[in-house]
Amino acid sequence: MRTRTILAAALMAAALVGCKPANPVLDIEGGKVQGVETSVKGVYVYKGIPFAAPPVGDLRWKEPQPVIPWEGVKVADTFGPGSVQAKHDSSNPWTSEFYWEDPEFSEDCLYLNVYTKAPGKPGKKLPVAMWIHGGAYTGGWGYEPEFDGKVWGEKGVVLVTINYRLGVFGFMTHPLLTAESPHGVSGNYGILDQIAALKWVHNNIAAFGGDPDNITIFGQSAGAGSVKTLVSSPLTDGLIAKAIIQSGGGVNERAGGAPQVNQVETTGNAWKELMDWAGYDTLEKMRAASTQDIFGLPARYTAETGNRFQAGTRPVVDGYVSTESFDAAALGGRIKDIPYMIGFTRDDMGSNGPAVDKFCELRYAAGKPVYAYQFAHALPDDEAGSHDMKGAFHSSELWFMFKSLDRSDRPFTAADWELGEHVISCWANFVKTGDPGEGWKAWTPDAPDYMVFDLSADGTKDASAMGQPKQRQ
Repeated sequence: MRTRTILAAALMAAALVGCKPANPVLDIEGGKVQGVETSVKGVYVYKGIPFAAPPVGDLRWKEPQPVIPWEGVKVADTFGPGSVQAKHDSSNPWTSEFYWEDPEFSEDCLYLNVYTKAPGKPGKKLPVAMWIHGGAYTGGWGYEPEFDGKVWGEKGVVLVTINYRLGVFGFMTHPLLTAESPHGVSGNYGILDQIAALKWVHNNIAAFGGDPDNITIFGQSAGAGSVKTLVSSPLTDGLIAKAIIQSGGGVNERAGGAPQVNQVETTGNAWKELMDWAGYDTLEKMRAASTQDIFGLPARYTAETGNRFQAGTRPVVDGYVSTESFDAAALGGRIKDIPYMIGFTRDDMGSNGPAVDKFCELRYAAGKPVYAYQFAHALPDDEAGSHDMKGAFHSSELWFMFKSLDRSDRPFTAADWELGEHVISCWANFVKTGDPGEGWKAWTPDAPDYMVFDLSADGTKDASAMGQPKQRQ
């Protein structure tokens, strides 16, 4: 009897030793980290993981530097600050839709978030998706209300959402910054942050059950523009398996034919004039200035001089991060040779159709599949019509491709939820295999059809839109 008891205890101990906890402590760059379970059982989120050193003080306007190690186990239960940007108010039509709860904003913003159902299981090799938020390169953050990633985790995808530097802190060019750079460039710091995040994912995602060799990058609006920059940059070679471009246009044939000039000098002179006007004529002064003063300079310049500051804050062709425009690279066959998905919403800003068709035509000629879509569903409104955004507006697909409709105050119906399931399934399938499935065929010149996501007039699923290719509206 005693022998049996000892044997049973030994077997139980062996079983416990071989049984890994559902929420293990992971070893990643910087130290140890543990996540928290989401409302979907078995899906864990790791919030606010630093992927680079805080870009503050002497690191303001420099390439992202390695993570500063931490002591002990970091319980990743809190999102990190978003990049410095204007507070959202009712004058912004997107405020009531997406930005009704601003987080903390800070220059110390280089954090990412991971959703997974296989933490601590490197052998799982789940497909990975890295989401890049939009916001005109001046706003947004990686955990806006609509970017809830738990359903992606449930679908068997390891989802990563990221922050990156915005506005003057992410994209300012300046001759003094160019002179100090080992690459002879300035600007594009926000894109370099995205590249640093992509490298972090490649180096660390196996600890979360992800496959470092199967990473899809995807983004919407300025996030889509970022995807276009990344797939045409020499700095991302070998890191990207697939890409999704949402409401970021396609290929402008005329722009692609324009001479490729380094834009750093032109924009840098404008920024130098602004900084000199404010008395910041050395890098020491520029880096010692307060966050608030630097952020407010363009508006103060306009108010005090009557002249509008024109340089803008967006990616530039610099000869290092970006050696040519996306249009030129796509026309010349020099973008990443991978599967693509591309599309836009029906009531988007401007006409995207011809430019998207041109991109599809180029990819077809290159012998790689490309899947085109149009999100045509007009979002439901309440009886008072109180929502500022109407129809299938720019960004309206975000609630559906994250299936986060429960985070919106719109009166979504069961059919909306069914549409959301269809949309996120297509996105997840593409991330897994390069084919969205669900009846969606690759674009060809003989059948230049789009997957049109919509509901029929009676509010039910439109079979012609949700299961078969269809001409865009």
